[in-house]
Amino acid sequence: MHIDTLCLTGGYKPKNGEPRQLPIIESTTFNYDSCEQMADLFDLKKAGYFYSRVQNPTCDQVAAKICALEGGAAAMLTSSGQAAIFYAIFTLAQKGDHVVSSSSIYGGSYNLLASTLKKMGVEATFVDPDCSDEELAQAFRPNTKLVYGETLANPALTVLDIERFAKAAHDHGVPLVVDNTFPTPINCRPFEWGADIVVHSTTKYMDGHASTVGGAIVDAGRFDWKANAAKYPGLTEPDPTYHGLVFVEAFGNAAAYITKATVELMRDLGATASPFSAYILNVGLESLAVRMERHTKNGLAVAKFLESHPQVEYVNYCDLESSKYYERARKYLPKGGCGVLSFSIKGGREAALRFMKALKLIVIETHVADARTCCLAPALTTHRQMTDEELARIGISPSLVRISCGLEHQDDLIADLAQALDAVKSK
Repeated sequence: MHIDTLCLTGGYKPKNGEPRQLPIIESTTFNYDSCEQMADLFDLKKAGYFYSRVQNPTCDQVAAKICALEGGAAAMLTSSGQAAIFYAIFTLAQKGDHVVSSSSIYGGSYNLLASTLKKMGVEATFVDPDCSDEELAQAFRPNTKLVYGETLANPALTVLDIERFAKAAHDHGVPLVVDNTFPTPINCRPFEWGADIVVHSTTKYMDGHASTVGGAIVDAGRFDWKANAAKYPGLTEPDPTYHGLVFVEAFGNAAAYITKATVELMRDLGATASPFSAYILNVGLESLAVRMERHTKNGLAVAKFLESHPQVEYVNYCDLESSKYYERARKYLPKGGCGVLSFSIKGGREAALRFMKALKLIVIETHVADARTCCLAPALTTHRQMTDEELARIGISPSLVRISCGLEHQDDLIADLAQALDAVKSK
């Protein structure tokens, strides 16, 4: 089926006489007739539910929809996008391991890799997403366990060369993990270009209405863990917490990774998506294809206006013909990027602050990618913990403004931007 149809029909398929809308199974536990039945669940011998910290039917059905949209083999929900990224990485890397990452990523993800995971013994090497093949290859070490990047970076809007990064990862026997939050599977299909694992902050376009925080991990099910067994003992060697079970033998390449992330990290760390949040997410997913078309259309209209304005230094938006990523975007993002763009205002930080104070329709929020248009200055908010040198490495200038174009009429958005820019100019 077309992806537009999967937005509505994926995941939950009601049988005769069952609810047409996805039921909210708001229960912590599930009843069984015997200890033996529950023992089989705890030993992973049979599929089922026993405690909603680990798995819940509502959450699993929404995960199945996202899996279908991405074209994956298995998926899981988490309580946030950050939890999804952490689980995706920590399922594969542990103390003494190494990760190669694009430097052009969300500030929270950068901090996770550069600081928090470093404290846990996992080191990261950051590479420019536009580095040469030689520079990329030099970043790998014998203990490298994965490559990480964002298909469309937040907020620099860098377009990752997925195919090239996937080849480098596979040449070194590791998977490519990509965050596909901004384009969503509507506008970008990472698995078709060699990515192995996709993560999402479902808080953004997938929810679409700033209603609930969440995350998702999707595995393509293609990476051969057995062929790279020495790198991934957690998947290819007996697990003492499950009586010596070997995940890849018990569940195959298609399900071993997601199963391990679920029954170990979710079991032990508990960043669980609530059934009600999953229900709200599913409502957003039903209109995802329609909304992404409008978001992308508004994004391009606003980008063109800003590019022509004398108060604007530059605009980052891959659908502009002037963008250095225009041709790459045509390859990976044939339907367009998304509704998010960034631009730099002449006059530095103070000009950016004056601009945002002058906005009337567009609001300042620590959020992005929902039905209402919002903006912020990353250097002063989401990325304020980073130095100017660190900001420069990931493509953020002190006067950069990120705007997320919602579903309003594009003329109203442009009118508000015009008056705010005029207010900056008049100072």
